Amino acid sequence: MKVVIVGGVAGGATAAARIRRLDEQAQITVFERSGYISYANCGLPYYVGGVITDPGELTLQTPESFFSRFRITMKVRHEVVALHPDKKSVSVKNLETGELFEEPYDKLVLSPGARPTQPGLPGMDSDKLFTLRTVEDTLRIRSYIDRNHPRSVVLAGGGFIGVELAENLREAGLHVTIVQQPRQLLTPFDPDMAAFLHSEVRSHDVTLALGHTVEGFKERDGGIDVLLKDADSLHADMVILAIGVTPDTALARDAGLELGIRGSIVVNDRMETSVPDIYAAGDAVQVRHFVTGEDALIALAGPANKQGRIIADNICGGDSRYRGSQGSSILKLFSLTAAATGLNEAAAERAGLRADKVVLSPMSHAGYYPGGKLMTMKVLFERETYRLLGAQIIGYEGVDKRIDVLATAIRAGMKATELKDLDLAYAPPYSSAKDPVNMAGFMIENIADGTLKQWHREDLPALLQEKRATLLDVRTPGEYAAGHIEGFANIPVDELRDHLSELPKDRPVYVICQSGLRSYIASRILEGNGYEAFNFSGGFRFYNAVQSDQRLIESATPCGMDSV
Repeated sequence: MKVVIVGGVAGGATAAARIRRLDEQAQITVFERSGYISYANCGLPYYVGGVITDPGELTLQTPESFFSRFRITMKVRHEVVALHPDKKSVSVKNLETGELFEEPYDKLVLSPGARPTQPGLPGMDSDKLFTLRTVEDTLRIRSYIDRNHPRSVVLAGGGFIGVELAENLREAGLHVTIVQQPRQLLTPFDPDMAAFLHSEVRSHDVTLALGHTVEGFKERDGGIDVLLKDADSLHADMVILAIGVTPDTALARDAGLELGIRGSIVVNDRMETSVPDIYAAGDAVQVRHFVTGEDALIALAGPANKQGRIIADNICGGDSRYRGSQGSSILKLFSLTAAATGLNEAAAERAGLRADKVVLSPMSHAGYYPGGKLMTMKVLFERETYRLLGAQIIGYEGVDKRIDVLATAIRAGMKATELKDLDLAYAPPYSSAKDPVNMAGFMIENIADGTLKQWHREDLPALLQEKRATLLDVRTPGEYAAGHIEGFANIPVDELRDHLSELPKDRPVYVICQSGLRSYIASRILEGNGYEAFNFSGGFRFYNAVQSDQRLIESATPCGMDSV
């Protein structure tokens, strides 16, 4: 059996190695158009910023090491330029010599990945403008920085690559501005959770120009202008485009393979394309979203590696199935860790799901053990069924393990109320006897049985306008004086029972505290005394962070963000 693989990074390299482990006799050839195989895409920004100093650390294997261990022929700097399904061959161009030749196959695996989105804007040919996809791109950017010593950079795009580059370039001493068409960074997170990311970025002197559209580029005064729609241009020494990726599927299109979302390759759960004996994996394929069941594009390394393994199993006579992606991801952003899995609120709404949420601010470990830090958790679930839909967490230590627990719970089909039953490891340096994941489950169970009624930030305008409810802040007078929502009276929770006569019983009471715990206790006191009470989800800390961020976004203009 002869297997040809197009693309030697995540999905392609995984498929090749797995096929060899299952079939010692298979003839396996991999064509990779770059000069590197099996490289760590996720590590590229850290080489640009100097955190990783040896470019050799970016590659997990070399063609020589791959052949030595697996007897797999890895042909780098070879680009597959055409597929011929009718005669089961591919046309290949040797990029070093220009030679063109045909390579036959019995089974073909497509793992071309995705390319950086490059809009047809004026000035895209500037040598001060870069994209980041391959090791070569990384070396080119690093070489430009070492040679020209730029003082400022504009990053067009605020996704994972954009913010990772922002951190690394800022740590390397450059003044960094991020331009992003959406009014937030990292759209897998809801805008209210992204507020914490914005605050962290701003605290490290990264300038945010959110809600602005790039219209082109123009070299000026030894640097480059980033032209914005309806705003003054930004000037910097260099620009890196990080506005997203597009499935690299021209080969599949030209060969007549069925395409889906944004030109991605349609595959079934065995990773088979519409053409017999051709498989596809990675960022170029359309997958099923595990939570919604709908078609989706999810460009992450984990799914690509799993898909490559499934392809290998099926090529070698097995029957492996890909059950879908749920978009589990995590990011380091200066001192913060941000992680998400499943759906956010916007995605749930697009899918037609009636979602509810809890927002909590637990400590990373037992409060009495030194060093604990707050994290902000948002857990989404379906209203009627309490099916777990997604989660977002932003904090410091312990974020990674909580998001992985929640991702596993979603994969296992658990209800959100069942999070309370999880038996999770506890010792004071690592967690609390009631782990944050358990706490989310307790809160959701309270909602399910009617013990807890919630209100959210989006409910506030109507409450203030209609004036049909009692608005109550149960923090201490000092906390209240340091900042509160206009229209809320202050009665500390420990004094509430002594002031119940001041609250009319014919009006619902909407309660807020710093984190949501004291206001929950207050709501139970009120309910026990004949009032209808609603607890604010997330507390004043959460509300204030979001409101402050919204004010900064509204007031910010690109003016004054010229190169330093």
